[in-house]
Amino acid sequence: MFFFLLNLALTDLGCICTTVPKAMHNSLWDTRNISYEGCVAQLFLFVFFLSAEFSLLTIMSYDCYVSICKPLHYGTLLGSRACAHMAAAAWASAFLYSLLHTANTFSLPLCHGNVLGQFFCEIPHILKLSCTQSYFRELGLLAVSVCLCFGCFVFIIFSYVQILRAVLRIPSEQGRYKAFSTCLPHLAVVSLFISTATFANLKPPSVSFPSLDLSLSVLYSVVPPALNPLIYSLRNQELKAAVWTLITGCFQEH
Repeated sequence: MFFFLLNLALTDLGCICTTVPKAMHNSLWDTRNISYEGCVAQLFLFVFFLSAEFSLLTIMSYDCYVSICKPLHYGTLLGSRACAHMAAAAWASAFLYSLLHTANTFSLPLCHGNVLGQFFCEIPHILKLSCTQSYFRELGLLAVSVCLCFGCFVFIIFSYVQILRAVLRIPSEQGRYKAFSTCLPHLAVVSLFISTATFANLKPPSVSFPSLDLSLSVLYSVVPPALNPLIYSLRNQELKAAVWTLITGCFQEH
């Protein structure tokens, strides 16, 4: 689990560093400019880290399933070599997926100016600038992406159904609590990631305002990576004690 958490932390850090520094720079210097090469790099890195994160979250659901449903086989099914292979597959597939999206998106001619109206280079906003008859390839790739994401989502749901069935069969309350505490951080991160991304990308086209689009983009591109470390860190008893001491100290000062 800690090996996968390390990889997840790298994807969270990558997502934040891809979008936030440039947005802060533009805000401080009161500009909205980004070079064409910078936009290409930003789109590639953002899709790369985001797809790697979803792949890792899918793998981590399998990790939770094996640790609870097949604990005696954990060392065999998820040894160090198997974990390394799965993590490498997640990063490699994310790289290929991002490369296809980036090459396909920027091969389209931009016929409607060069103003994105967003704080980072996002595929839907770039497609709005292209010729209407030219982006069917990208829409096809997006359709394939939806199918892949749906497959990962079904796998995660199936894993948690099996986990829930196994946990409910545990006779002791302490055992059930320990099993749930192992999976709840991952389930919270998956729910946050999927709900924000779904809400941002599947809203009706009629409900589109610049301020709303900006808020939704921040919601799924910045909020989950920023909250993931906190969600997983709350399992650490020392961290929880430190946070509680900080909160009570602030109240006592006031």
